[in-house]
Amino acid sequence: MKETKSLEFKSEVTNTFLKTVSAYANYGAGEILFGVRDDGTPCGINNPEKVCLDLENRINDSISPKPDFTLRINSQNNTIALKVSEGLDKPYLYKGKAYKRNDTSTIEVDRGELNRLTLLGTGKYYDELPAGNSELKFTILEKELQAKLGIKKLTKDICRTLNLYYSKDRFNNAGELLADTNSFPGIDIAKFGSSNDVILDRELIKNVSVIEQFAKAIKLFRRYYVYEQIKGAERITKEQIPEKAFREALANALVHRTWDINANIRVLMYTDKIEIVSPGGLPLGVSKEEYLKGYVSVLRNPTLGNVFFRLKYVEIFGTGVRRILEAYRNADVKPNFAISDNAVMVTLPSVEYQIPLDVDEQAVLEVFAANLVLASSDVSAITGFSRAKTIRLLNSLVEKNKLVKGGKGRGTKYSLT
Repeated sequence: MKETKSLEFKSEVTNTFLKTVSAYANYGAGEILFGVRDDGTPCGINNPEKVCLDLENRINDSISPKPDFTLRINSQNNTIALKVSEGLDKPYLYKGKAYKRNDTSTIEVDRGELNRLTLLGTGKYYDELPAGNSELKFTILEKELQAKLGIKKLTKDICRTLNLYYSKDRFNNAGELLADTNSFPGIDIAKFGSSNDVILDRELIKNVSVIEQFAKAIKLFRRYYVYEQIKGAERITKEQIPEKAFREALANALVHRTWDINANIRVLMYTDKIEIVSPGGLPLGVSKEEYLKGYVSVLRNPTLGNVFFRLKYVEIFGTGVRRILEAYRNADVKPNFAISDNAVMVTLPSVEYQIPLDVDEQAVLEVFAANLVLASSDVSAITGFSRAKTIRLLNSLVEKNKLVKGGKGRGTKYSLT
């Protein structure tokens, strides 16, 4: 066994385990195994029944509020399994501090993350909190609602229906985000030339309605990635990158980002791709697998998300990633999703741009022409390349979306995309 984000080993009992209890209660279930060395081998605990009572007392005395946990003794090797469930009454504090797991280590959360935990514990969201500006105008939102929903005028009653009020006469943060002007960050767009040192265009769209941010970004996208091609008497619109995918990725970035961070959404436009980087990782309770498969839909900003849904900018039921992938269904290249604790990056490759291959890469690719599924040793035998060179070339072709890699260890196989 190896330690993971949700599994920690302790060869002996010290109070450091209480930080991990706080982390699991705050950010998802996890398990601590006592009497297990760092390499995963058991060393056992003397008098495990007494130690279990000690663990229970330490947790109850040190973690506030009290988390939900269970203790189980493995009588075969005298190890103790402490399972901690994610709680609803966040934040769970140890000595007045909240913790989270960072890969296989446990670290203290920063002030912003602590505030978000506190909001979740009270069943509230950041976009529902009172806005800093009480004098708001909604001409842009009104025009969109008139065009999309056919309303005649944006009244107070409609604003209440959209949940844009915090109290009777005070708007919430979602209201300010949708207002004509606001105090929030926005979208930083850069169009690059042959390298990152060559910036052909730059536009920072901030302190304006998120609706205007969205529209201006789409307009800039069309300038560089949509063109018309004349075939005979017909004029055909061509997209180097599917606009449907870009719209979906950008709308999801606006809806799911953490707005209490003073950072812009970054849209980096290249010849062969677009990268959209959204501040804030995945919402609490959503794993990377659930995000990519669309199993669970958790809106970080539900009020803003509801308005985007009504305006048909997003599909609220968690199908954003699937809709992006669907836009590339018939393309040779596929989107990529990179997820960290502090950001989500969506890379949308150009469906027209052909990544150049060198002579050796072409030789390896030709081996798969008959749709074969091969191990690296098979490719090495056919091409005559060394094992190290073959693996390097195969990994390069995987990165260029020419091959897909499956399996693990000796069972690793490669095939055409």
